[in-house]
Amino acid sequence: MARQHRLELMNEIGRRRNSAVICYITGDRENLSTRIAPDVIPVFYRHLEMLPVRQRIDLFLYTRGGDVITPWRLVQLIREYTQEFCVLVPFRSYSAGTLICLGADEILMGRMGELGPIDPSVVNAYNPPDPSNPAARIPVNIEDVYSYLTLAGEATRLDSEALSGVFSVLAEKIHPLALGNVHRNYLLIRSLAHKLLDLRRCSLCRENVQRIVDYLTEKLYAHNYTITRREAVEEIGLPVSYPDEDLEKIIWSLYQDFARELQLANPFDPRDISAGRRVEFNVPAGVVESLLGRDYFIYSGVVEVKLFNEESQVNVDILKQGWQMVD
Repeated sequence: MARQHRLELMNEIGRRRNSAVICYITGDRENLSTRIAPDVIPVFYRHLEMLPVRQRIDLFLYTRGGDVITPWRLVQLIREYTQEFCVLVPFRSYSAGTLICLGADEILMGRMGELGPIDPSVVNAYNPPDPSNPAARIPVNIEDVYSYLTLAGEATRLDSEALSGVFSVLAEKIHPLALGNVHRNYLLIRSLAHKLLDLRRCSLCRENVQRIVDYLTEKLYAHNYTITRREAVEEIGLPVSYPDEDLEKIIWSLYQDFARELQLANPFDPRDISAGRRVEFNVPAGVVESLLGRDYFIYSGVVEVKLFNEESQVNVDILKQGWQMVD
């Protein structure tokens, strides 16, 4: 029933905007989330090959973010099939999702639409170990590093020699190669943002491009900061437009349908499907959907709940995860 309803909504969006619609949802369900990643590129290729020729492709997008390289490849791929690429943002489109938006000719945002900063946290083998889990590494946020150095320079008015000492203190806490990785990713993000903005049909002036990149990488001091559509237009200068009342309702209804099917508001609790037994499960956590097909990101595994001294112990084994074609 949900699929049929979504088909009607996608058809109506396409009719109103004279576009072909592809939906990409990376689920943020607690304990069972997905993210933008390179493995979605072949999935999009399948859908793009099936789509009828359209001057405009609308990407309906909901995501908390993910891999920062994937947006560059994904936007380039979509532009192989259309003259005009637009992103529809019903709600969240953070981090790597915002990067995808930068490569669009139009960003259509509803009242609930949100973008976010594009400064990622980076993790590699040289990051500090996590005290609570020695096998893991603590992510280092790019803006945290640059804010620390800015604070040292501005608040204490240190000269260059004293700043060298401040950097040495930082390098004692964080491996120099990890800091080098932070700076490399900072340069990468800014380069990708420039390249994506250059893909637009109607190019922005150099000053506007620079303002957008600076704003999204340097002037938002928390990675979880949310950018409303008004701020996107008035303060950042992004090519954002607003849907009319009817289209807004259709777009929000489409998001709600996906949210219900993926149970985004309900934490994944293995005990709900086990009932004290060993049970195999296949749970969808993300989707790419168009009028002609569906692909779900599926977590497959086994859950078993055992009782020890009147206390339950939940064992969950994820045996497989990845994209699966449904139709």
